[in-house]
Amino acid sequence: MMKNITMGQYYPVDSWVHRLDPRTKIVLTIAMIVAVFMVHSLAGYALVLGFVYLASRLARIPFKMLLRGVKPLRIILILTFLLNLFFNNGTTLLVEWGFLRITQEGLSQAVHYSLRLVFLVLGTSLMTLTTSPIALSDGIEMLLSPLKKLHFPAHELAMMMSIALRFIPTLMEEADKIMKAQMARGADFESGNLLARAKAMVPLLVPLFVSAFRRAGDLAMAMESRCYHGGEHRTRLRVLKITKNDYLAAACVALLIGLIVLEGWAVPAVLAAVKGLMA
Repeated sequence: MMKNITMGQYYPVDSWVHRLDPRTKIVLTIAMIVAVFMVHSLAGYALVLGFVYLASRLARIPFKMLLRGVKPLRIILILTFLLNLFFNNGTTLLVEWGFLRITQEGLSQAVHYSLRLVFLVLGTSLMTLTTSPIALSDGIEMLLSPLKKLHFPAHELAMMMSIALRFIPTLMEEADKIMKAQMARGADFESGNLLARAKAMVPLLVPLFVSAFRRAGDLAMAMESRCYHGGEHRTRLRVLKITKNDYLAAACVALLIGLIVLEGWAVPAVLAAVKGLMA
């Protein structure tokens, strides 16, 4: 289980992407996610896939490691695909079997939503794999710092988000240990129907929640014992600074968005022209 969780983990290597400013990576990840939702054809998704693959090579992160992060979401992906496939009120009927109807619009929507979810996970995993929790916290705080004039707790929010991301792999590792311990005592988590599997997860969830609350209490006590008082008069070991590499990365994402917009305009225009010639 632990090997398939990439979101929240940090891959410590020296690469061009790792050296980018965390603010740049956060903003560009959001921009890439927005670009994914602008895609309406398979050619556009191919552009995004090529961009993510190139970014993973520049970050010196194995692309298979990014793809493993999608594996835990396979149930959600299947449900998303099936719900959009069978419950879309399309007009172009493809297959009808009893009360189940598959339309061309439903199939297209199912593919789009599933691919968007996959690229959402790939983009956020790439950001967390190339950004340490401390750098991520500093980046979020700096982006939210203009809201401090409105007494917005930017530092506290950034700290909570970074701690939550940091504890994702820790809790997954804890869940894996508890599951193996329960299986050694005769617990069965894989046989039976969906309701039986849900009931079998209760012995796993109870000690996991107890462990999570215990870790939270230990962390709070450690922070209080070190006289932690939030972002008030706080200094940093490394001062964030935008460099030319950050501008180059922003230009690459801007180029991706431009290609997606151009592809979304050009493909329908070409199809309309072909239909006009055939008519």
